[in-house]
Amino acid sequence: DAYLCFLMTALGVTAGAHRLWSHRSYKAKLPLRMFLAAANSMAFQNDIFEWCRDHRVHHKYSETDADPHNACRGFFFSHIGWLFVRKHRDVIEKGRKLDFTDLLDDPVVRFQRKYYKSSVVLMCFVIPTLVPWYIWGESLWNSYFLASILRYTVSLNVTWLVNSAAHMYGNRPYDKYISPRQNAFVTLGAIGEGFHNYHHTFPFDYSASELGLKFNPTTWFIDFMFWLGLVTDRKQAPKEMILARKERTGDGSA
Repeated sequence: DAYLCFLMTALGVTAGAHRLWSHRSYKAKLPLRMFLAAANSMAFQNDIFEWCRDHRVHHKYSETDADPHNACRGFFFSHIGWLFVRKHRDVIEKGRKLDFTDLLDDPVVRFQRKYYKSSVVLMCFVIPTLVPWYIWGESLWNSYFLASILRYTVSLNVTWLVNSAAHMYGNRPYDKYISPRQNAFVTLGAIGEGFHNYHHTFPFDYSASELGLKFNPTTWFIDFMFWLGLVTDRKQAPKEMILARKERTGDGSA
């Protein structure tokens, strides 16, 4: 149950807040958007609107003072420290210049934002605790601390590693002039989000990695939803564009 909750939590961030709402890299029909919004509440990493707002600012002004989790300020700051301090004034000022109207045009995003606190209590804490206790007789103590607290702690740190480790450790086969890197460890934990040099080079690509790279559960999920008819318009970087970019700005490592 804890691992199933972890997968649902991760998809709420990776397939939901990240690839769907932040980057609009594919389109999802209402039932899937509702599932991803519920999963996102289970993740408890701010509501979809706030998450996407910070993430778009991060991409637009990466590794500057306007980046909410600027990796140039060190591992601790980009991992968790940025959440302990007030945002740099550049984050607020430059963030105001970006357009977020598409997010509030989505009734699912508006509903989740309106009822965010109660949805978090239900999805992040109550349901993961009660389901194992009610269905197969797990003790409330075990189900609360494993399926809720431990799962939440692990999923937070795995997400934060994309901001910290994947901006510091790894190779840069697509663009050696930017900080984000390919990091296999982060890919494992964040179910496909560790191909970070690729993602910052081609942020519109729904796979967030070069197709053919083997481990990307989030992409598998989106492809399965496409097969079910719940996903349309998956955007991809053409192979010729990828090869040309590798030759022009890559570090030659792949």
